[in-house]
Amino acid sequence: MSTASPGASVRVLMNGVTGRMGHRQHLVRSVLAIREEGGVRLSDGSRVQLEPVLIGRDARKLRELAARYGLEHWTTDLGEALGAAPANAIYFDGLVTNAREAAIRAAIAAGKHIYTEKPVAETADAALALARLAQERGVKSGVVHDKIFLPGLIKLKRLVDGGFFGRVLSLRGEFGYWVFEGDWQPAQRPSWNYRAADGGGIVTDMFAHWSYVLEHLFGPVRAVTAKAAIHIPRRWDEQGHAYDATAHDAAYAIFELGNGVIAQINSSWCVRVYRDELLELQVDGTEGSAVAGLRGCRVQHRATTPMPVWNPDLPAPERFREAWQEVPDNREFDNGFKTQWESFVRHVVEDAPYTFDLAAGARGVLLAELALRSSAEGRRMEVPPPTPFLPVRKGV
Repeated sequence: MSTASPGASVRVLMNGVTGRMGHRQHLVRSVLAIREEGGVRLSDGSRVQLEPVLIGRDARKLRELAARYGLEHWTTDLGEALGAAPANAIYFDGLVTNAREAAIRAAIAAGKHIYTEKPVAETADAALALARLAQERGVKSGVVHDKIFLPGLIKLKRLVDGGFFGRVLSLRGEFGYWVFEGDWQPAQRPSWNYRAADGGGIVTDMFAHWSYVLEHLFGPVRAVTAKAAIHIPRRWDEQGHAYDATAHDAAYAIFELGNGVIAQINSSWCVRVYRDELLELQVDGTEGSAVAGLRGCRVQHRATTPMPVWNPDLPAPERFREAWQEVPDNREFDNGFKTQWESFVRHVVEDAPYTFDLAAGARGVLLAELALRSSAEGRRMEVPPPTPFLPVRKGV
């Protein structure tokens, strides 16, 4: 498969940019931000510019987006866009889950490189089939893995790689916030997120994230025990109509990793936040501990760990939060979605290393499937180790 030469441009077919995530993070804060900087900088110092083509079903919305940002190309015909695009074009998919597989199949058949949101398909078998099709067609693929580009998780990964923790024992994670039901206040998430038939559900959404986050930090997940729930059974959609919520809005899981690390992560859209950030991960090890959020990361070394004594009859004398130190930035952090786009474009143009492809996406879908089975059957589920076709590669 030919790739663009340094200094050239790459056409980016952006399907699903009228939605919140596709518009804000992928179009505005990534592709358009890259264009404003003159393109993606390559290893030789030259730049390759991006040429976006907006694709969707609503011509009015596409026309308005194109006019707002001064873009020339948009269409409601995916087949036409794929047929007109050059060989080195990138197809980006930000559609709802149940529409994604067919669109990616069409893009692979047209020989386009694939960059997609998660989950990559509704089932693990379908996701694996997409990975195989891309491999057979010789196109490159990437799956959005934004969490590992968050400043807080970058710092956490730095601590892991630097041996700060000694032997890592466990990870405890809390993610989520209160999503309004939509009756007396509008919901801040789309209503399809709470309908199983439309591909909604927090397990389907978030466990793909936990798959690559845990893999990136410590290694692949080997087993999962989960309990999913529908805590809010009735919600109201964008038109103010009541509907039955059929997709899970909370999930509580234990992940066992191959190196003995135990991870517990609660994911919920039915929780009121009493923590510093919407996502917090605490890693405990023999030599020290860390608490990482979206941006911040604090540590406590074994030498500075206080010695609490359990006495429920008296107030605790320690101010526990004050015994932790802030991890410095030591660098500037760009928008994580934009950083991923630049990484994938370099992968396409100059074959730079890139880890999280469609095979990695299939691992995330498989983990979500097994978690749902664990919840339904009330038992621990083993996760098959990566096969030669689903390798775990190092480097991003």
